[in-house]
Amino acid sequence: MGVVSYESHLMSTHLPSVEPQLERFRAGVRLRPLGSRLGVWAAFIGIASCCHLVVASAADDAGKSQVLAVAGAPNGTAAEMASPATTLPAATFEADVQPLLSRYGCNAGACHGKARGQNGFALSLLGFDHDFDYAALVHAGRARRVSLATPENSLLLLKATGRVPHGGGKRFEVDGPQFQVINRWIQAGCPRTPADAPQLVRVSVEPTHQTLAPGESFSLRTMAIFSDGSQREVSELAAYQSGDMTVAATPPDQHGQVAAGALPGEATVMARYMNHIAVCSVTIPLANAPSDDAYRALPRVNEIDGLVWEKLQLLGLFPSTPASETTFHRRAYLRVIGRLPTPQETRAYLADTRTDKRQRLVDQLLDRPEYADFWANKWADLLRPNPFDTGVKTVWNLNDWLRNAFRQNMPYDQFVRELVTAKGSTFRNGATVILRDRRYPMEIGPAISQIFLGVRLDCAKCHHHPFEAWSQDDFRGFAALFAKVGHIGGVSPPISGEEELIYLQPAGELKDERNGATVVPRVLHGEPLHIPPDVDPRDLLVEWMLEPSNPYFARVMANRVWAEIMGQGLVTPLDDLRTTNPASNEPLLDYLADDFRQQGYDIKKLIRKIMTSHVFGLSSEPSERNVSDYKNFSRYYRQRIRAEVLLDGINDVLGYQDEFTNVAFGSRAMELWTYRTASDFLDTFGRPDMNLEPPCERTPDTTTPQILHLMNSQQIDHKLTRDEGRPAQLANGEMTNAQIVEEAYLLVYNRLPAPDEARVVLAAMPPEKDQRRQAVEDLFWSLLSTPEYLFVD
Repeated sequence: MGVVSYESHLMSTHLPSVEPQLERFRAGVRLRPLGSRLGVWAAFIGIASCCHLVVASAADDAGKSQVLAVAGAPNGTAAEMASPATTLPAATFEADVQPLLSRYGCNAGACHGKARGQNGFALSLLGFDHDFDYAALVHAGRARRVSLATPENSLLLLKATGRVPHGGGKRFEVDGPQFQVINRWIQAGCPRTPADAPQLVRVSVEPTHQTLAPGESFSLRTMAIFSDGSQREVSELAAYQSGDMTVAATPPDQHGQVAAGALPGEATVMARYMNHIAVCSVTIPLANAPSDDAYRALPRVNEIDGLVWEKLQLLGLFPSTPASETTFHRRAYLRVIGRLPTPQETRAYLADTRTDKRQRLVDQLLDRPEYADFWANKWADLLRPNPFDTGVKTVWNLNDWLRNAFRQNMPYDQFVRELVTAKGSTFRNGATVILRDRRYPMEIGPAISQIFLGVRLDCAKCHHHPFEAWSQDDFRGFAALFAKVGHIGGVSPPISGEEELIYLQPAGELKDERNGATVVPRVLHGEPLHIPPDVDPRDLLVEWMLEPSNPYFARVMANRVWAEIMGQGLVTPLDDLRTTNPASNEPLLDYLADDFRQQGYDIKKLIRKIMTSHVFGLSSEPSERNVSDYKNFSRYYRQRIRAEVLLDGINDVLGYQDEFTNVAFGSRAMELWTYRTASDFLDTFGRPDMNLEPPCERTPDTTTPQILHLMNSQQIDHKLTRDEGRPAQLANGEMTNAQIVEEAYLLVYNRLPAPDEARVVLAAMPPEKDQRRQAVEDLFWSLLSTPEYLFVD
């Protein structure tokens, strides 16, 4: 039998007439049966009060919540709402109330779920801590938020329905099902879900995929599946969120309704109930799709092409035409080795009449020494620490290790193994530096999972991951795999220049700060591991990573390489692989990962596979049937060039050599080993801040400071106007104006000028040789300031 708590709700009401009956009730005396057919007994306690009444309730044999007695209710109020004849499903906190708090955003970070709550009322973020939230609702604030005497007048319901001022606004109606659920829960005495009740195993949605026309809608049916095999529909309790509201919107007040937008596209809709999630993929194809024959006629150089064409056909999209030879040539150079082709290289490529010259070009570029520097520079963004934290020499050692790994074309599985299981001196083994930078299991664990598995565990450090299955136990179990990593020597930041030894301790454990218990190591989705003292848990971690059934390891690297080559990841962000953030083309990502594994984790072979596809050679110009596409690779996606490549390109074009600190004279920006090297240009164009924690994914955004730098930088002006620079040499040389214009276009754009372009430029150039230097300098400055130079097309 559920009863109101006198101590928590009526302590301030001292009415002599109440005490004797309360004492009898607490002693277990049955005061009055309310109908033999209910099969229950309840107490009726009358309290004369202007605004309080007491509700006693119990559960019948079928487990239904029954309102047994209402005392002190005036006519037409709660007494009528809580009729003894009303039989409704039992409502409990964990199964009914907590999901509603999540659905309406009450425990979100912008509301009561933030660190200190909101206006004196704090909930755990996204409802990960049921005990805390129950206490906050039922007991905290002198139990003022729920009123067992008049449930419908509980502050919780008054605010949610807008009957009293509420910073979050009105959340639902008085006559709505949400009100009835919470009201029924309070009437029942605010019960918790019994500890021995069947546990929620998972949730599912129906349908899992839906194709809509623009403007159409449908309803998701969300089911909760429990450990005893029972199911319960929770469509009205679940929270829904769309990955792209412009494609498929989920109005918060329509209980799982999904409405298609006006534009074609694809979105993933998530349903979350009690920290379990399920997803539905929504597709809005473009109308009047081309015929099947049109798709069958598309070129298929390798398997990538067929998988992309299948996805485009599903969406009614159609690919752009192939890019020109000069565009492909420039694109390949920038994507493989991070530098511009010379005019001589461009002319030689254009003169080549072999049908396989694109494939030959890719192979030649993969064998060039610049490949190692370019791709090591990319990985430095993911691993390079702040030298103030780890010491200058250790950063240099890590940089050297990375460049050697790519020079040797080290297989990716070996690359990861040497980093994750690194041991030895930070002065001799550069791979150990990532363990010097993150010295504690709670730091290195989530970094390893994010970089090498594409799983972001950081959220689960404090609460259940909002969009995935990861819990705090998953976070700590994974971090415990690094508990036996020991450190000898070294000095804590900022005095951190000494050598440090990384070694395997014979014993080491991670304590759960929540309860002081020892955390048992385990891999993601795995059982707890009991590891012998002489075994390095990191070795077991790597073996699990390399299992063919591992759903993360090969996929996240395949996604990284695809993004570097194609300008856009199949999954974005690149290191956030989860059910609620699926790849834009799941079969394609699966194929790339499987092929990468079968090819011995050879990164060059993966690059070659992507770059020799027909898809890589598409034009970036949109057509009528793909202008709205931004993630299905119906065309090539332009991307701003990395800061180091831009700077090296400007120096190559203008015949200049920057003098950088901490490196030998003649070093290129791509060869810099520390972000401490001063460069206004690199900082402006987006190299990572050395004070940020890696991994750092660079943003390809263009900014106003970048434009102003190209317009007004004294450094660029000096490179343009110096007597030894290329503009001055060309202006003072024997070339004609037409030849100078052609050379400038080949240097900057890696193509010949179009007839209209040449005509306009030549009209602005003085015919006299001794008067054209200013015009030549202006020409180079104009070309270097355009998007065609700044972007990979």
